[in-house]
Amino acid sequence: VQLQASGGGLVQAGGSLRLSCAASGRTFSMYSMGWFRQAPGKEREFVATIIWSDAITRYSNSLKGRFTISRDNTKNTMYLRMNSLKPEDTAVYYCALTTRPGLRVGPADYAYWGQGTQVTVSS
Repeated sequence: VQLQASGGGLVQAGGSLRLSCAASGRTFSMYSMGWFRQAPGKEREFVATIIWSDAITRYSNSLKGRFTISRDNTKNTMYLRMNSLKPEDTAVYYCALTTRPGLRVGPADYAYWGQGTQVTVSS
């Protein structure tokens, strides 16, 4: 399985970005995909996850309402729409895939990871 994240960049506070993550390879065993982020000097943090078959989602409580996760089955692609961005959202954003059932929030539950895309929010 290969994951390719894209869509990061520099945005002013209050702006929006949409990240994409394209999955390829042996994705037939995929159960769900998720987004995580990691700021300098901090641990990797759960953002959101989506079950591939029925699009059930789960969000970090602190981000719910500003971020929206979605997927396009036909393109094997997951998205993260981020609105009302704040400087504290600055981080490298990673997409990940798991074959384990359930809405997983721990990085250790995800076996496959994309390369990360940098999001920088200026004040």
